[in-house]
Amino acid sequence: MLRKLFQGLSRHLPSQCAVCHAWPAHSVCEACVAAFAQPVARCTTCALPVAPGVHQCGACMLNPPPLDACLAALPYAYPWSTLVADFKFHQHPGWASSFAALLRAAPWVEPAIDAADLLIPMPLSKERLRERGYNQAHVLARALDAPKVAHGVLLRVRDTPPQRTLPRSERLRAVKDAFAIDPLQVHRVQGKHVVLLDDVMTSGASLHAAARVVRQAGAAHTTALVLARTE
Repeated sequence: MLRKLFQGLSRHLPSQCAVCHAWPAHSVCEACVAAFAQPVARCTTCALPVAPGVHQCGACMLNPPPLDACLAALPYAYPWSTLVADFKFHQHPGWASSFAALLRAAPWVEPAIDAADLLIPMPLSKERLRERGYNQAHVLARALDAPKVAHGVLLRVRDTPPQRTLPRSERLRAVKDAFAIDPLQVHRVQGKHVVLLDDVMTSGASLHAAARVVRQAGAAHTTALVLARTE
């Protein structure tokens, strides 16, 4: 599996590993993938790490999130946090193909994408999109499965401050009513299996807010898929 992933991470040769700087190497070399991308047991509805054999964490059992499933490929930690920041903030959209390979290699991700009718990237506000020049979630979604990407179905109707700067209670308030389904595209969601895609999940507030409007629009099943999960 790791060798197959290593081959999928190749964008061009010769290159240099972005983590250990081995030369020549792929974008992330086989040794670094093996060292930093090992799968771990995660809660099926929030993707936080759990003990082996545990399917759902206590918090999700007490307060079930508005998701049928939640999947994450990586911890938001070294070296991935730096590489995701480059992808997201520093004009490096070329990382999408490598990150898509890491996602597809994570447990249960391939079946979730195969079962999905729609792959919906989390939208940015117009202001943030103008600042960055692209939506990293949309670029990543196209690298995963371009024909299933449903751009413009989920709308961000209200800008919110960066979630990483806020405590959880304020994150929940900030994203309330921040998303909506385009009224002309509700029919695309009704009765469908939907995968919501984002690059990083912190508290889950934004994904939960988006999942609620997807459910209200009539989706039959909603999965959140994220590249990296804070722990």
